[in-house]
Amino acid sequence: MRWGTAAIVAAAAVGTGAAVLLLGRRVSDRVVRPGAVEPHVAAALRIHDLGAGRVTVTRSPESLRPGHYALEWEDGGHAVVGEILTTDTQSVTRRLERADRGTLAIGTEVRITPRVHVGDPRSALGIDFAEPAVPGELGAMPAWYTIGVRGTWVVLVHGPAADRTQALPVLPVLHTLRLPTLTVTHRGDEGAPASPDGLGHFGETEWRDVESALRFALDNGAGRVVLYGWSLGATMVLQTAARSAWKDRIGGLVLDSPVLDWSDTVRRETRRSGASAALAELGALAAEGRTKVDLADFARLAEGRDLAAPTLLLHSPDDSVAPWAAARRLAGRREDLVSLHPVPGAEHAALWNVDPEAYTEALRRFFTPLI
Repeated sequence: MRWGTAAIVAAAAVGTGAAVLLLGRRVSDRVVRPGAVEPHVAAALRIHDLGAGRVTVTRSPESLRPGHYALEWEDGGHAVVGEILTTDTQSVTRRLERADRGTLAIGTEVRITPRVHVGDPRSALGIDFAEPAVPGELGAMPAWYTIGVRGTWVVLVHGPAADRTQALPVLPVLHTLRLPTLTVTHRGDEGAPASPDGLGHFGETEWRDVESALRFALDNGAGRVVLYGWSLGATMVLQTAARSAWKDRIGGLVLDSPVLDWSDTVRRETRRSGASAALAELGALAAEGRTKVDLADFARLAEGRDLAAPTLLLHSPDDSVAPWAAARRLAGRREDLVSLHPVPGAEHAALWNVDPEAYTEALRRFFTPLI
């Protein structure tokens, strides 16, 4: 049953404001409960054919996207596909780059995800790392640390329904630049303290965990720190740069698919569950009330009024979650500090996947003057 039909049935059956509040709360669960929804994972597709260096899957918007993606299936199966070789009305054949885990077979149901790398920096990339615990206000937060000789560290912050593996694709270029990196967790993550109320707060509270990581880097030898985040992780980075007591030690920001228009993003996410426009609006109102998100503060961040460090803004005009228009406005308002790097054809927080070489080069160009 789609959410629009559910709303009509519930309202008719109950006919009270309590029903409306209950529906709004239920719809808002999609965006306020960490890990409740995994973004951008399409319905299961099927393997139609296999051959040397190729795999044929069901045709879908996800299987037609350019770039490099993972195929994932039950029991931890994981493979990586690259360029599209052929298509027809029902299927897409892509280059099979590697199969890491499990066995692919014709008929296997798979999902296409951006998680090209799995594991940790050593197992996935051959980069040695340590696992310090970053002290935070709620307790210790696990992190990956990779060594470097530069005085500038990079703190990397994943987005919602993701984990530290989201940072793996960019660690090689940072390692080549000899930059120390700290890939962090935050409240609600596995192994990290839970949010006291069990809810995500769109960075309103989580940014303090990023600040803890910033302070950890400074306490352990960093002269300056570049903050790098994806999706709401990028929003946390912006909030840290605006609010932290150590913001003067932030040497730069990298924002991949930042959430800058909170209301629009929440409506989009609730609509993705099949909610009607009216229910999406109700869900946004419920989410605002439950999390006490500060819309005025979000607007201030989106305008770049508090930016004080060079910023690389990576975004897709085709992002279905965080609107492109908000990124373009931020770049236009702060041309003195913000460099906008568009990645057409990419989904939300999957920009590297579309063109790894161009994405990596944009990072190299941004970081070189900072070190």
